[in-house]
Amino acid sequence: MGSIKSFTLELDGAGHAVFTEGEVVSGLVVLELRRDTRVQSMKVQGRGVATAHWLENRGMNAVHNDYTSKVIYLRKRQHLIRDNGEVTVLPAGRHEFPFSFQLPEETLVTSFEGKHGSIRYWVKVKLHRPWATVKKIKKEFTVIEPIDINTPALLAPQAGTKDKMARAWYRNFGQVSLTAKIDRKGYTPGEVIPVFAEFDNSTSRSIVPKAFITQTQTFIARGTMKQKRSVVATLNGDYVGARCRETWHGRAIKIPPVGPSILQCRIIKVEYTLKVCVDVPGTSKLCLELPLVIGTIPLHPFGSRTSSVSSQYSVNLEWLRMAIPEQPEPPPEYSSVVTEEEAEQRNNAMVPQPAEDLSGIMERPLMAFVQEFRFRPPPVYSEIDPNPQPLNIRPRCMTY
Repeated sequence: MGSIKSFTLELDGAGHAVFTEGEVVSGLVVLELRRDTRVQSMKVQGRGVATAHWLENRGMNAVHNDYTSKVIYLRKRQHLIRDNGEVTVLPAGRHEFPFSFQLPEETLVTSFEGKHGSIRYWVKVKLHRPWATVKKIKKEFTVIEPIDINTPALLAPQAGTKDKMARAWYRNFGQVSLTAKIDRKGYTPGEVIPVFAEFDNSTSRSIVPKAFITQTQTFIARGTMKQKRSVVATLNGDYVGARCRETWHGRAIKIPPVGPSILQCRIIKVEYTLKVCVDVPGTSKLCLELPLVIGTIPLHPFGSRTSSVSSQYSVNLEWLRMAIPEQPEPPPEYSSVVTEEEAEQRNNAMVPQPAEDLSGIMERPLMAFVQEFRFRPPPVYSEIDPNPQPLNIRPRCMTY
């Protein structure tokens, strides 16, 4: 039997350890020995690597082309037993070696496992002994890149319009148009997206509207791109008959528990799209894509959007306080606007004219009349109407 009874690595934190940028990863290396053991060194390494890899067959000879690319996000090292040229003798029994290191403050992309690549973070411990194989233990941990959807860019509504002429065998069936809108661009898993859409079917056939949430994984290596697309949620609509119109007033599609968007990695990207489509029998689909970002920090009612709106509202209130007096001022006196000479000239110029015969007004066409006011003084303030209606006017119904 060997001298090592057990060699384990434990990370602090209950259950599955999850970290983000700037946090401290700590743990304990436990070494149990059956007898005194000579040790050269023992070190802890922290690693974070994004890898994209796939093979392609080209040519008749089936030559394999290897496409590989790597990006290193984390590289930490800590010596638990330093190799100083001398052998360290550890007595039999249990030995504990604590360790800790801080994750970088810059952006660390989210852990990911895909068909053609991965983003992994792990802690590895190596134990070196004279005339013995290197003893290794490794434990992975998860990193989550914080994506706050309470930002102006992710709170902005997304909308679009698309139309298409339905054709089959050189025959036109008519045009199909599609308009769709969602309240914002950023969502978190478990949320419901209300979809507002309008489908205008001018064809002679029935159409079927649908909506999908799609995930696109993109892997890049040696200037070549590999993609994998999958549908993660579906919303089926009702048939829209020929030459009919259908409207969705916030039809709900729920986001399943999927991983967040990965947009900051050079070789691996995970993107989401809300795709609203129309199936036209006998011809290709009409699809409209609206971009989505799946974040990690959910929408909160008193977040950045509310604060930004409240700050704008306070500015508007300040502007109103300066523009509107606290108490309304009374209208000006007529004498303060018009001088006595102008008033006397105006009274002398007023000559009574005979009333116009309005008996046939309903037989004449009604024409819009806009009176022009140019630098005229305000009217005289009086409880008696100075211009009463003629007695021989014919009452009629006025609609506004």
